[in-house]
Parts: sequence; C-alpha cells; structure tokens
Amino acid sequence: MFSNLGMGEILMLVVVGLVILGPERLPGAVNWFFTSLRQVRDYATGATQQLKDDMGGDFDAIREPLQQIQNLRGMTPTAIVTKHLLSGDDTVIREMSEQVRSTADALNLRKAVDAAAPVAPVASLEKGTSLEKTQPEVPAGPMPTMPRMHKPLAPEERPPFDVDAT
Repeated sequence: MFSNLGMGEILMLVVVGLVILGPERLPGAVNWFFTSLRQVRDYATGATQQLKDDMGGDFDAIREPLQQIQNLRGMTPTAIVTKHLLSGDDTVIREMSEQVRSTADALNLRKAVDAAAPVAPVASLEKGTSLEKTQPEVPAGPMPTMPRMHKPLAPEERPPFDVDAT
C-alpha cells in the first residue's frame, strides 16, 4: 500500500507530525492511524469475502475475463513475439537490441568525430586547376551554423522599430 513512499518521505511525515502534534501526542496519533488502517483493510477483506459468498461461482466467472484483460495490459510487441514465437526465450531479442545499441553508439561517435574534424580552407582557383581538387572535404552530418553578425549602430542611429510587434 505504501510501496511508493521512500524513507525520505516517511521521515518528512514524521518530522511534520512532530512539529504539528508535538512529542506528547505523536505516538497516540500514529497508533490511531495504524488502527484505522487495519480496520479499513478488514472492511475491504470482509466486503470481498461477502461478495464471493453472495455470488458463488459467478464471482470466478466474472473474475476470469478481468484477469485475462490484466494479462493483456502487460503484453508488449516484444513480449508477444517472445511468448509465441520464441517459446519464452528472449536471448535473441536481447542480443539484437544490444547490437542495435552498439551500432547506434558507434554511428553517433562517428558523427561527433566527423563534425569535430577541421576543414581545410578553400584555395584560390588557378588557371588549369579543377574545382574538385581545390574543394575541401565536407564532413558527414549536419554542418554547424554561424550566428548572424549585425554591424553596430552608428552613434546617433536609432535601432529598428516594428510597430506591429508592440
């Protein structure tokens, strides 16, 4: 019931309870809380048992389709392939995913290396030289864009003003 509460949250609740209730009333409040929690749990168990007794065999007939729906919620495409085609052995899928991950990592590393490689400047064309020989090699991957450089305003020049933007 409290599986999503960690030690930090529990400690924070105790500190807040200590500040609000004080050290004298805190043990009684904790005792009351757990007694109430136990009663709620007993009421829920009793209601479930009473429903089973009243419905008899129909309770299991209703519960079975609900259990099947619950099982279907956990079925992902990978789980379906593993269960029906690979007889529950998922080592093939794990190996393939590791290979895909390592290939993707290698490609990302290659893109980073290519992007970081310096590009030689374009030499001026002389008579008789072809364009292919003087063009620098362009690295694979997206080219970084340069920021736009604006020339500074003159001493008494007004900055541009857009009437529609204000």
